[in-house]
Amino acid sequence: MASLNKAMIIGNLGADPEVRYTQNNTAVAKISVATTERYKDRNGEMQESTEWHRIVAWGRLAEICQEYLKKGSLVYFEGRIETSQWEDKEGQKRYTTEIRALSMQILDSKTDGRSQPVNGKSAVPETMGMEDDGDLPF
Repeated sequence: MASLNKAMIIGNLGADPEVRYTQNNTAVAKISVATTERYKDRNGEMQESTEWHRIVAWGRLAEICQEYLKKGSLVYFEGRIETSQWEDKEGQKRYTTEIRALSMQILDSKTDGRSQPVNGKSAVPETMGMEDDGDLPF
């Protein structure tokens, strides 16, 4: 039986990427991305619901994120969902779920409107219907 583990996120960075290096000198970026849903409640009033996502990028992608992204950047990440488990100082099991970024595309208009895919892929699928007229679905 086949399986699929794929996440696609378009949102804004909540802070500058936090980059560290492993003992083998491999860059690891931790990135916090907010996605916001806007909707009308039963009374017809506009409401907002924000979800925060933990993104982790490795290697050259991590370095690119550090170089080009900053707090507030609008970005598209594609990757897979991974859950890690560890024990804290009190011996309690802890879990965290993150998206391991495999590709990224900057969507900010501040980049001259020319978003460049990273890792040689077109990061935003054409089926998302994003036109050059800036008509975003949110």
